[in-house]
Amino acid sequence: MNVFLWIVQALLAASFAMSGLAKLTRPKDKLVGTYPWMETFSQGAVRLIGVMELLGAAGLIVPAATGIAPVLTPIAAAGLAVMMIVAAAVHVRRKEPSGLLVTVILFALAALVAWGRFGPYAG
Repeated sequence: MNVFLWIVQALLAASFAMSGLAKLTRPKDKLVGTYPWMETFSQGAVRLIGVMELLGAAGLIVPAATGIAPVLTPIAAAGLAVMMIVAAAVHVRRKEPSGLLVTVILFALAALVAWGRFGPYAG
């Protein structure tokens, strides 16, 4: 199970890191085609979401890999799960079923990592 959690962590970290970098480095106008929900958010809010995604991605890997404050790994996973709950609410409000599906999958994977690293496979 530990190897499986590492694989899920790596996939989640890559996904959130790529998404976060895109939100930080590209103007909102260029991203609206990929992320339609951005129409209702300011450039500052989009950048903040990008920073949180990058921090979450780093938190999924770095603490557990280095052994320095490994409790931060499940906290990062739980934080990303909470972000996905908020994202799901945005997708429901905007009636975006395709965005909702991806969000639910990311939520489930982040919740799995949080559960696994807080509980039976901590450390």
